[in-house]
Formats: sequence, C-alpha cells, structure tokens
Amino acid sequence: MATSWRAGFLARGFLRVLRGYLGAGTAGRGRRVADRESLQDFLTSRSSHVAQTALYGYLKTRAGTRFPELFADDQILRSINVAKWQVWLACLSDLSIYAGGLIAQRSQAPVAAVGCLMSTAVEAVLAQTGVPDEAGREFAHEADRLRSRLRTCDWSSVQDGDTPFFESPAALVHWAPVVDEFKRLDEEIVRNSVRFRWQEVRRDLRRDLDAEAVMASAKEASNRLSGDGA
Repeated sequence: MATSWRAGFLARGFLRVLRGYLGAGTAGRGRRVADRESLQDFLTSRSSHVAQTALYGYLKTRAGTRFPELFADDQILRSINVAKWQVWLACLSDLSIYAGGLIAQRSQAPVAAVGCLMSTAVEAVLAQTGVPDEAGREFAHEADRLRSRLRTCDWSSVQDGDTPFFESPAALVHWAPVVDEFKRLDEEIVRNSVRFRWQEVRRDLRRDLDAEAVMASAKEASNRLSGDGA
C-alpha cells in the first residue's frame, strides 16, 4: 500500500514537472534567433525538450502501465536522472553542431568566428547548468567531450540535414535504464525516434534564425569586451 501510494505521488509530481518542462521546451516558438542570448535559449530549451521526451517516452513505452512505479524505486530513479543529463548533453552537442553549421552557411562570417560563437554560447549554457548532483560521475567528462567536438568541428562542412544528429540517438540507447536485451531489440526504433524528434527543431531554426544578426551581435559583444579590457 505504501509503495503504491508513493508511486502514485511521484508519478503525479513527475507529470507536473514534465508538463512544465514541455511548456518550457516549446516556449518562445517562433521567436527570432538573432543574438547570442536567443541562440543560447534555443539550444537549451530544444535540447532539454528532445532529451526529456525521448527518454521518458522510451521508458513509458517499455514499462507500460508500470511506468509510475519506476519513480518509486530509488535505484531506478537515480539511473533515470543520470540518463536524463547524459542524453541532454548529447542533444546539446548535436544541436550546437547543426546550429553552427546553419550560421556558417547563412552568414559571411569566417568559420573561426562561427566556432568561437558556438563554443562561447555552449560554455555559457554549461556554466548556467553547472554539474548537477544527480548527473553522475561521467557528466563532466561528457561535457569536455562536447567541448572537444566543437573545437574540432569543420563548420563549413556541416550539412543542413540529420547528419549532425548522431550523439543523441546513441546516448539514449546507451544510458536509458532498460535491460540490454531489450535495448538490442529496440535500438533501431529508438534511434529513429530521436532523429524524428529533431525534424521540427530543424524546421524551427531554419525559419527563425537570422544568422547575420547573430554574428553581428557576437562581434559587437566581443568588441565591447576588448574595449573594456583596453
């Protein structure tokens, strides 16, 4: 009885959080992405939206009617939280590469300036997030791997398609707290479900991105910093 009550309580709490999260993930849809701050907001909200909906959607599909019970088991809950943050990092990685590639295509900025912009934007997102207590021991390592991916990216070669989105499907398969046998059976479907979730995000960024304005804003910010340091 106590376990059932706790499961129901946690599930209701989770659903409230998820509804709020989904609202945050879609907030500002149609908002122009025209400076570094709005770019950071886009990266954060859409990465979070895809990460959460993909992870919880997979778990709900696998658990069925027992889905609320997952949140009554402390060990599973810890694994879910670790998975949530790892998938979020992978989503941030993929979306940052795609966004930088789109900016490089649509602006006259040197690719080095695009790389600097994306590294600065992602670093601001990571600084704001910090290292969550529930994220697990590998969070910092994976964040460094994201930084390395940005540093070594050839922005001029990034295509406007699903090619940049390979970290997030792999992360969901790897980190989801589902038994390995089921993961092997589900892998292709799970990977495709994550790729599908990115389609709308790409459409939104194509529509809302003003690449020249973003680069002009980044240059202006850089000039202000140079002036302050002079």
